[in-house]
Amino acid sequence: MPKLVSFYIRNILIGFAAALVFVGLLLGLNIANLRHLIMGSDMGFVAVVMLIVFNTIVFGAVQFGIAIMAMADDDDNSNSGGGFGGGRRDRAPRMTGEMIPIRVTATGSRSKPRR
Repeated sequence: MPKLVSFYIRNILIGFAAALVFVGLLLGLNIANLRHLIMGSDMGFVAVVMLIVFNTIVFGAVQFGIAIMAMADDDDNSNSGGGFGGGRRDRAPRMTGEMIPIRVTATGSRSKPRR
């Protein structure tokens, strides 16, 4: 199996575990009275399965994104652009505090209302 596929499956399984914990806490603590609603319905298992599946999608995607972003090279100290804090510092505008005069000319008359 390719490394990328096993990396993706591993992170989705971590997201699945996080979804199981989240749904367990959601039902265990009876948030928004969900446990009562699910236990009182004859189709409650469908709601639990949907909660687990959709939260697995969310938590798996977040876990995969975090894992991908954590793979960035931290030893690259060049200012060649890319990332936060990259870019060319020698071409960046500098704040001098000098006032720059701007000429404004009035055009038209304000005495007549426009229609």
